[in-house]
Amino acid sequence: MIRAMGRVFDKWARKWMPDPMLFAILLTFITYLLGLILTDSGPFQMIQHWYKGFWELLSFAMQMCLILVTGHALATSPLVRRWIEHLAEIPKHQAGAIFLVGFTAAIASWINWGLGIIVGALMAREVGRSGQLRGIPMHYPLLGAAGYAGFLTWHGGLSASAPLLVATDKHFLVNEIGVIPSRLTLFSTMNIVISIVLILLIPLVCMLMAPKNKEEMETIVDVDPDLVKKEEVKVIPREKMVVADKIENSVVISGIIGIAGMIYVVWFFYTKGFALDLNIVNFTFLFLGILFQRTPINYIRAVSEGAKACAGIIVQFPFYAGIMGMMKYSGLVAIIANWFVVISTATTYPVFTFLSAGLVNLFVPSGGGQWAVQGPIMVKAAQAMNFDMNKTIMAVAYGDEWTNMLQPFWALALLGITRLKAREIVGYTMVVLVVSAIVFILGLLYLPV
Repeated sequence: MIRAMGRVFDKWARKWMPDPMLFAILLTFITYLLGLILTDSGPFQMIQHWYKGFWELLSFAMQMCLILVTGHALATSPLVRRWIEHLAEIPKHQAGAIFLVGFTAAIASWINWGLGIIVGALMAREVGRSGQLRGIPMHYPLLGAAGYAGFLTWHGGLSASAPLLVATDKHFLVNEIGVIPSRLTLFSTMNIVISIVLILLIPLVCMLMAPKNKEEMETIVDVDPDLVKKEEVKVIPREKMVVADKIENSVVISGIIGIAGMIYVVWFFYTKGFALDLNIVNFTFLFLGILFQRTPINYIRAVSEGAKACAGIIVQFPFYAGIMGMMKYSGLVAIIANWFVVISTATTYPVFTFLSAGLVNLFVPSGGGQWAVQGPIMVKAAQAMNFDMNKTIMAVAYGDEWTNMLQPFWALALLGITRLKAREIVGYTMVVLVVSAIVFILGLLYLPV
């Protein structure tokens, strides 16, 4: 049944799923029209809201570009590449390969969402390459889908935006709900059970969608033959180097700057514990990459190669920021959230909160941004119904991560690294979306926090 569902959804996605850039533009049109119909904003006001939000993700877009290029540079260093290649050689058949990619991506995403994006992408690419070189037929789009599907665990993990935000002093809702420690949200019985189930279920569902016939498989070579080629590093003989060449190939320079960066990383974790955020992940990737690439010129080449995959992020993030601006400043988020609140009862409230968050996430694909605009509405409703606030927070978090399986926003980095198209993976991640909904809804209804 899972395999059949995968074939149906894959066929649909390949026919109807546009390029992520066009997906963002279509969502822009839809949000604009909804704002005109459902809010008091006029045509020009909606354009003003659009522009007001358009540049609000610039720093975040830069962070995403950095995690892509620094992650690529680190992964292509000789030491890390050998480690990844050894890991990629473990599976002896396609099913095991798909499970490995989904499992590692799910664990990495639970630890940190930025880490999960890059690990899922790199594992998919390297496992696909290893399978091709060893003569093991593998459906490469499904490997990419498994790498992205692992991202479904992030908002119940250690870098979860909403639960971590309400656990901090002076957060913007502190007067309404106080400070809620993470032991009541992230480390609650409900979230631990749901997280463990997802970490095991995601790779299993992806594995069950694997095509059996070789004729149905699309290998990594079919996607891009260059993905299996070894990168050749041009080495200049020492005696032919001019002064500039010697500086570019200096192990000492890379060693000094790399060690300096890692001293700060060690201090950070020693003083702040395992408090991962996107900045420290990027910083760690950057300086480990410099050390592992050994020379400045090797690192520059690796970064240049990785930067080719940033085009989608650079252009599309402003459009999503514009969509967020229209949703937020027109009041459209409040209207959509209230639809679900009105039809909720004390029993169904967590489920409708989850569903409303999933719908809003299609237009506001940012965990922190979504909690900022939807959180106050759901908090008021929970208080009016005398419903558990901890479960309300996690219901929003689950909805936010759930529809990422349909929304290609977070897949941009993975698509750049794997050179897959959104339409080639979304059909499979939609199956994960359907199956995981059962886990989320049952957990919200029956598991204690």
